[in-house]
Amino acid sequence: MPEKMNIIEAVNAALEDEMEEDEKVIAYGEDVGEDGGVFRATEGLQEKFGEKRCFSSPLAESGIAGTAIGMSLYGFRPVVEMQFSGFSYLAFYQMKEHASRMRIRSRGDYEVPLTMRAPYGGGISALEHHQESPEAFYSHAQGMHVVIPSTPQDTYSLLRKSIQMDDPVVFLEPKKTYRAFKEEVDRDKEVELEASRVIQEGSDVTLIAWGAMVPVAEDAAEEVDADVEIIDPRTIYPMDFETITESVKKTGRAMILHEAPKSGGFGAEISSRIQENAILNMEAPVERVAAPDVPYPLYTLEDFYMPNKKRAVKGLERVLEF
Repeated sequence: MPEKMNIIEAVNAALEDEMEEDEKVIAYGEDVGEDGGVFRATEGLQEKFGEKRCFSSPLAESGIAGTAIGMSLYGFRPVVEMQFSGFSYLAFYQMKEHASRMRIRSRGDYEVPLTMRAPYGGGISALEHHQESPEAFYSHAQGMHVVIPSTPQDTYSLLRKSIQMDDPVVFLEPKKTYRAFKEEVDRDKEVELEASRVIQEGSDVTLIAWGAMVPVAEDAAEEVDADVEIIDPRTIYPMDFETITESVKKTGRAMILHEAPKSGGFGAEISSRIQENAILNMEAPVERVAAPDVPYPLYTLEDFYMPNKKRAVKGLERVLEF
């Protein structure tokens, strides 16, 4: 029977169910054990599964990722938590140079079924290096998936699917919406990693958003006098470009809304793919609404930095009026 959950509860439920079904699934990271993680995503798991399957690690992100790779090579399915995505850069070398390459390096002899979870994005008035959106960095580490859910159901289903993968997954969780809303979560529902979710269909413009920007996109769509199709890619890499392309061919217009800075953000890749595959159907240039190209500010300026409904509405108006 479906249960009402928010995103953080969906993370916990997915971990619990995977650990229940597969004794090789191990959860660890900074404060993950008896404290249940800084956001309490792993609360109760150590008590249920014991200290050997859910435990706290030293504050050493490179070591967390490195030991997880080793565990993966010996048949375990580690799910490691980076306390904040900004800390995960210390693990980037391990993930990019080893985890993502192990299958091709060993000519298929070895797999790395490792999931690295990390709260990402802004909106909680935290320190600036706790608020980053690093999906574009990880999308360049071919050989692993980059997944960003936006709803409790997708969080639950996509995290379980990520843990079951035989290749590494970077699972970025939008912490701004961790506890923002609840919805019915069906524990039996499966969601494919590389399939976009069409949130609502429309005929005038395609609006693409992920993570905490999805609610912003939904609110903005209600403010314009147009039929807006909203797509949540869910998996940043490898992305389901086919669904996006077909939508843009239908609407003739596209806007991309993301939290990371505009220059070099993954929205640029989506825009390029749209130009490559649907340019003859376009009625206007692709519009991008994103954070400015400056370092993430202290929390007093956060509201000026993050994309919001007002900026999203203006972006939609620009592309619709072109």
